[in-house]
Amino acid sequence: MLNLLRFRRVADYSAHPELAFEGPCTGAEAFDRYIAHALPHVRESGGDLLFMGKGGPFLIGPEDESWDLVMLVRHRSVETFLSFASNEAYLAGIGHRTAAIEDSRLLPLTPLPLPD
Repeated sequence: MLNLLRFRRVADYSAHPELAFEGPCTGAEAFDRYIAHALPHVRESGGDLLFMGKGGPFLIGPEDESWDLVMLVRHRSVETFLSFASNEAYLAGIGHRTAAIEDSRLLPLTPLPLPD
């Protein structure tokens, strides 16, 4: 799964006030909390975080579009991803992601053989 993420300047915990920390935090800080919570569940389901990098504006693409963070997450199958995404223990911390993200894209990918 290719994840393109744009963070809120200030995290919005209004939908999940029980997860909010004392005082305001940035969307990036809230997303760090989400990753700390979610990654053990991803790995437990057989997946892993393969790449995480700082984004920015496109070299080729819309000039007014940029992404703060790019991640590549491997899941064994769509079924294991759906099982992960509906796991109650994982969902208990999903509010950190909701608080953090202003906009995102999630693109499922299927590996192809590399040319020789």
